[in-house]
Amino acid sequence: MSTVDLNFPSLIDVPKTDEPLKAKDFKSDQEVRWCPGCGDYAILAAVQGFLPSLGVRRENIVFVSGIGCSSRFPYYMNTYGMHSIHGRAPAIATGLSVTRPDLSVWVVTGDGDALSIGGNHLIHALRRNVNLKILLFNNRIYGLTKGQYSPTSELGKVTKSTPVGSLDYPFDPVSLALGAEATFVARTIDSDRKHLTEVLKAAAAHEGSALVEIYQNCNIFNDGAFEQLKDRQTAADNLIRLEHTQPIRFGSESQFGVIRRQDGIISVVDCADVNESDLLVHDAHAVDPGVAFALSRLADQVSLAHTPIGVFRDVHRPSYDRLAREQLAQAQSHGGSGDDELQSLLEGKDSWVVTD
Repeated sequence: MSTVDLNFPSLIDVPKTDEPLKAKDFKSDQEVRWCPGCGDYAILAAVQGFLPSLGVRRENIVFVSGIGCSSRFPYYMNTYGMHSIHGRAPAIATGLSVTRPDLSVWVVTGDGDALSIGGNHLIHALRRNVNLKILLFNNRIYGLTKGQYSPTSELGKVTKSTPVGSLDYPFDPVSLALGAEATFVARTIDSDRKHLTEVLKAAAAHEGSALVEIYQNCNIFNDGAFEQLKDRQTAADNLIRLEHTQPIRFGSESQFGVIRRQDGIISVVDCADVNESDLLVHDAHAVDPGVAFALSRLADQVSLAHTPIGVFRDVHRPSYDRLAREQLAQAQSHGGSGDDELQSLLEGKDSWVVTD
């Protein structure tokens, strides 16, 4: 198993372990209680399988979740974790990450948890560039509450709460994250273990906020939502696999490509109709997120035709955590007594001592 470069700032302050770890070391003793066939099982196995490659002690990894099916995740990880408040996992994880540079902090959330009640918490964590790895399980439905439409359900979606079709235009989580100036944004699929693992490793190595949208099948309330991207007969002509520095081609015979037209619009073409040099070369490290955003708008919301997966954006910007610690150190070097004042506040007359 390959190992992430531990010189990356995201892990530089996190204690490493000399003891070789395996996937089973990250499995807790709790019974996994998702519906049989749920895509969450595949994601859990992929996360448990890739974490040993980080070389980080289990005691220095934390998973924070909100409310929803995906939010049971911390129970099944043999790390520290918190099943927190609906939509507020990024806020709780922010406090943990900023105050504990020795921890690798992960957020597990769903399309309802993150994009409805938790929408503001998500976008502000991303714009601040807090050193969090946010895994957003997107099944386009509310699973825990039994099948209502969610913020990512397609227009016209018939559910228990929209019996004649949803009138809401859905969020695209990747577009939303890019619009919030997230420094790392990616998309992958629950059943593609190899691709999912590669994306998780890239996210883990990134300093700052990393949002990974994972298309996840809810086989009870929205079964087959992403079948066009999974079925071997249709996936090749629908999936666009983004690779940094590579021309964007796809199709069963690489017969399709992506170009930027003279009017600036990104569009899909038949490669036979254009020169190879006309194809758009993917640059995940481009400072301006404009092209990445345009790529995120390629997919058809209903048919899922022309859906890009992979890393859309991966750029460097100092994390909020690091800047906060540097600011505090600077204040202290100029004679400030921030630590003493904070401790005095915490232990002042308005505090209580809780005993057994």
